[in-house]
Amino acid sequence: MIRVMGMTAGGSLNQFKTIKEARKANLRWIWVDFSQPTEREGKELSRTFSFHPLAIEDCVEKGYQRPKFDSYHQYIFLVLHHLSKDTYEAEEIDIFVNDKMIVTWHYDQLKMVDEIWNRQLTGEGLAEEHNPIGLLHSILDITVDDYFPSVYGIEDVLNSIEEKTDENSSHDLMDRLFDVRHDMQKLRRSLVPTRDLLYRLLNGTNVALTREQQLYFSDVYDHVIKLTEMLESYREFSSDIRDNYISVSSDKMNNIMMTLTVITTIFMPLSFLAGLYGMNFVYIPELEFEYGYFVLLSVMMFIAIVMFIVFRKIGWLQFSRSKKKKRRRIFRR
Repeated sequence: MIRVMGMTAGGSLNQFKTIKEARKANLRWIWVDFSQPTEREGKELSRTFSFHPLAIEDCVEKGYQRPKFDSYHQYIFLVLHHLSKDTYEAEEIDIFVNDKMIVTWHYDQLKMVDEIWNRQLTGEGLAEEHNPIGLLHSILDITVDDYFPSVYGIEDVLNSIEEKTDENSSHDLMDRLFDVRHDMQKLRRSLVPTRDLLYRLLNGTNVALTREQQLYFSDVYDHVIKLTEMLESYREFSSDIRDNYISVSSDKMNNIMMTLTVITTIFMPLSFLAGLYGMNFVYIPELEFEYGYFVLLSVMMFIAIVMFIVFRKIGWLQFSRSKKKKRRRIFRR
């Protein structure tokens, strides 16, 4: 579907049925929106607007294109990633802009483009939107702002994982943590190039921005920087949770191994004595002693108690009381 809108010389916004009809009118600027375009409609990019073949190739190819900023002789070309509120997947939108036109191209039905389009037609659009650069700012502003709920949602998930560390099994916790880190990586792959894109837009000589327009685009740039810094801090936070959990798990495993070692060590002399007197020899002096069995059991119990006391004195049996406190201290933020 191709939608066409333009501002007449008198300052009114009109919608046109075709691009040809709009080009015949005396317009200050024109906005052409290609929404879910067909292959035939895609030919208008070269036939009507004579855009560069490389830019057209970036548009018509449905593969993943990272956000970027390209400058051509009479226009600039931008690739943006808008985050879907329904699926939380990146939706690509390609934009051609100069002082006289703005052309948007997207294979997905973008609600934010529809929102900007409808408020222009209903007269609810902001004054700064009444030009191609202003419309570009509105698209960028909504695109960036729609990342905030997802980024704040990541913070909530990380806090939830941290608070319920003791209640979750190791597999559940690590699965959730790596899912969150995967989501952060996807967001970062979109936001970092968008930050570079806005930097080039603000500091390049290809786009003549007024002082007022620079303020608006700088505000969007600040939002992108805030989002990227939040993601970096959340990545460090998630790494701390992962490392601390691995440390606690390792400590727990060491405690288990220590318990088994203590038990094995205590039973080693007992097993030796039991094995010694279990040998099948006829002449063993103590075998004919009337109370030899009870004496042997007493000696074995005495050895076990002495070893238990010695192990406790050297601190091998103190982990059972400090384990819970240690875990809480490690996971305290």
